[in-house]
Amino acid sequence: MNADLFGVLEQAWPLLSNGLQMTVYVTVISLVIAMFLGIFTCLLNISKVPVLRGIAKFYIWLIRGTPMLVQGFYLYLAVPQVVQATVNPDFRIDIVTASVITLTLNAGAYLSEIFRGAIQSVDKGQMEAARSLGVSHAKSMQKIILPQAIRICLPSLVNQCIITLKDSTIMYALGLPEIMNQAKVYVGRTMSSFATYTWVAVIFLVITSVLMILSSQLEKRMRK
Repeated sequence: MNADLFGVLEQAWPLLSNGLQMTVYVTVISLVIAMFLGIFTCLLNISKVPVLRGIAKFYIWLIRGTPMLVQGFYLYLAVPQVVQATVNPDFRIDIVTASVITLTLNAGAYLSEIFRGAIQSVDKGQMEAARSLGVSHAKSMQKIILPQAIRICLPSLVNQCIITLKDSTIMYALGLPEIMNQAKVYVGRTMSSFATYTWVAVIFLVITSVLMILSSQLEKRMRK
């Protein structure tokens, strides 16, 4: 069995490696954009302007209330169909772009709630003290509140990164050539289901374990 496992890894690695690169690529791009989207949506959500709060709440409600797979198909197939029928008959969204947008919108909604909870957990007296010293609300948020909020929500941020990494496999249903898609291709050629999917699971376990270790080390540094 061990020989079979390592033999399959050697044969399947070119495909799995390509798939892993795509998985990491769409995950990293999505998370980077989602961080900004999450902070922006969070600030809208805690705004004193009802319209801005309504926009943020609607976005969060829509994303959290619908399955990611449905969102992916909607962006990849439904939206282009509407645009082709009304604006541009040649409009297309490539599968990588659709996958990144889907993952970004999902991660952004959940990160927004993570940031909101963290900001609201910071003592309100700190904002009041900063304002009493003549510091603007925006500057106080940027220099005083957000740095503390990020430290508070760091474990949740890492958890969301891991969730987004694993959620990227859902884009396999759209045809994105990520690691699960490439594993399926190899299994279709060789019927080596057990060994192939075992290695896919091991790869994900290694990546998520590294992320958790790095998170733990970063938390210790931030405490100091």
